[in-house]
Amino acid sequence: MYKRILYAGVAVVALLGGCQTSKPAATASTAPAPAVATLGSYPVPANEFAYVYRKNNSSAPDYGTRQSVTDYLDLYTNFRLKVLEAEQKGLDTTQAFRRELDGYRQQLSQPYLTEKSVTDKLVREAYDRMSEEVNASHLLIRVAPDAAPQDTLAAYKKISDLRQQLLSGADFAQLARTQSDDPSAKENAGKLGYFTAMQMVYPFESAAYKTPVGQVSAPIRTRFGYHLIKVNDKRPAQGEIKVAHLMVRVNAKAAKADSLVAKKKIDELYSRLKKGENWDKLVAQFSEDAGSAVNGGELPPFGTGRMIPSFEEAAFKLQKPGEIAPPVQTPYGWHVIKLLERQPLAKFADMEATLKSKVSKDSRSELNKAAFLKRIWQEDQLVEVPTVKAYVLSKADTALVAGRFKYTAPAAPAKPSKTPTDYSALFTIKSKPYLVKDFLAFVQQNQRARAGAQPLFIMQQLYDQYVEQSLIDFEKNSLENKYEDYRMLVKEYRDGILLFQLMDEKVWSKAIEDSVGLKKYFAENQAKYQWDQRVQGSVVSAATAALRDQVQQFYGKDASLPVTKGIPASVGFRPRTATLTPASTTALDKLASQMQTDTALTVVLSGSAKAGASAALVNQRNARVRTYLTGKGVKPSHVVVASTAAARPAGASSPDALSLRAYTRDPAAIEQHFNAKNPLSVQITQRTFQKGDNKVVDEFTSKGPGTYKVEKDGRYYTITIDKVLPAGPKTLAEARGQATSDYQTYLEKEWISQMRAQRPIKINEAELNKLVTK
Repeated sequence: MYKRILYAGVAVVALLGGCQTSKPAATASTAPAPAVATLGSYPVPANEFAYVYRKNNSSAPDYGTRQSVTDYLDLYTNFRLKVLEAEQKGLDTTQAFRRELDGYRQQLSQPYLTEKSVTDKLVREAYDRMSEEVNASHLLIRVAPDAAPQDTLAAYKKISDLRQQLLSGADFAQLARTQSDDPSAKENAGKLGYFTAMQMVYPFESAAYKTPVGQVSAPIRTRFGYHLIKVNDKRPAQGEIKVAHLMVRVNAKAAKADSLVAKKKIDELYSRLKKGENWDKLVAQFSEDAGSAVNGGELPPFGTGRMIPSFEEAAFKLQKPGEIAPPVQTPYGWHVIKLLERQPLAKFADMEATLKSKVSKDSRSELNKAAFLKRIWQEDQLVEVPTVKAYVLSKADTALVAGRFKYTAPAAPAKPSKTPTDYSALFTIKSKPYLVKDFLAFVQQNQRARAGAQPLFIMQQLYDQYVEQSLIDFEKNSLENKYEDYRMLVKEYRDGILLFQLMDEKVWSKAIEDSVGLKKYFAENQAKYQWDQRVQGSVVSAATAALRDQVQQFYGKDASLPVTKGIPASVGFRPRTATLTPASTTALDKLASQMQTDTALTVVLSGSAKAGASAALVNQRNARVRTYLTGKGVKPSHVVVASTAAARPAGASSPDALSLRAYTRDPAAIEQHFNAKNPLSVQITQRTFQKGDNKVVDEFTSKGPGTYKVEKDGRYYTITIDKVLPAGPKTLAEARGQATSDYQTYLEKEWISQMRAQRPIKINEAELNKLVTK
């Protein structure tokens, strides 16, 4: 699905453009539109091409030049050829295609089903309010949005009585605890804290902003019920801040030992920063947020409510640029945060698009909807028929209150009737009649039980819903005739869906599945897929030269680090046999598991004939342990048997035991050993390095195999180059990603050539010249 969005939503729209300010479509002409080109027998309408060319090129420096126009026509021709083939294959007739297009059409219609002037006012109001934050408390009496009049009146009387008590001196917090229908009020006394525009439902927000500090609002109706709002304080908005961070990753559910290592590391980094070490250098070397580390840890600006609370709280406490907060933990790990700058509320022009999107989803959109319905009521000429409406409302009965209203349309009358019937027009929209029978079917489908409500009240509400839905549906179905931009945008999405399906078949999936074709293409273009010179080796980075040299004792050639944690000192056998004791098999099971995790771990087995067992028995016992471990998945080369002539080890406390020693060359284990006290002491990297992977390695690549020492930026390095890999061809496995992408491009070019041959292209120079203005 991601690829589809990328292609249909970016590539196609980049070709054909996005939605501009809506304008009414031109009146359709009966004469055939001239073509700017013909693709075989298919004419490309000149007005269609002119529209997409202007939309996508009007801001380009070469707009209107012959080169620009002809290049774009060539691009558009390729696009149209692909869509024509998709239509020829019937891809536009499938149910899946229609379902997807209907979904896009629904989304695309939304900007045209609003009242722009109202939206603009609401957006400006929201922006103005965002410069201030309100601290308020509230008291709620619940009542449903569509409650019966008597229930609404009862709730209003109750909230009014409570307001009168407050005006007479009652304590707001106490009334909220005892009278509010908001469950949280019992704990917080109705306190909501600070908020700003777009964070509360619109009627509540408006009342809070209009009520002076220290006063209580009049009763306010929202979808939750009636509220009383007490404004406790108002303050300027905090705006946004920009920070940088240095991060040490650790999962919230990580083992305790891993969490302690991460905490030690972040504390050491914070300590060094407080002592004045360079922020950018430490971030580049140690931050584990790869996305920000390359840029000094800098994060995008953010405001209240847009970050993890613990991170946000620590960040907003910083006052001066350059100030650093102590380590703070989030679910992602530990952070040291540095304030870069505080930013006031962004300019209106920069926030307008985002605010429009939010307003369309916010409760204030109801104002927009009401204005929109009022306009299209007039534009689409909705005319009610009062006598028929009265006839419909008279059909309301107690079954409607119970949600059991049933309706079956009677047979149509043989001749027109002067009195209303179920086939009479209840109202018309641009002379299109909406019949009584259709409304009553709507009532049956959309009713619900409304205990205590009056039947006439329910029927009137359903009538209003039906009129509203009918108006909106009529307007949606008229959009392509009313607005050229909408019609073109729907066409663009339609063509984009078709194009994706065919591109997937002809190019994307084919390149992946056609292994024979890919191999042939790769072989014919081998010169494009070459390695530069690389080296295999390792880099040891240490805080001091002495520490670097200590590391080499355990990490250099043929060196290894002794390991004791989790390693049994010895394993026992039954007297004078090679049979392991139960305790020993348990210990060896744990050891085998550890060796499968640390694949660099090697175990040395040793016994001594001098300890009281024969050399033959010692050899049998060594073989038994070795066989047991390899049987559990340990590599044979990682279980080493020492000479039986060795002196009896201290760990072998009886003649019926073998001693175990363990060593590892695992870089992570060696790092952990040296970083026990200071988590930043040592870093070890072992891999194949290409040019640019490591700046320190790049300095020694040309010198060939060997070990090199250097100091750079306060760190001490040992670079070991084991092998130089010369420049040369990559295998298909090594270059598969790039080769597949190139093969896709090749397949697309071949496909376009075939389609151009099948549909000869003729250009109408006269129509093309109309777009050449320079």
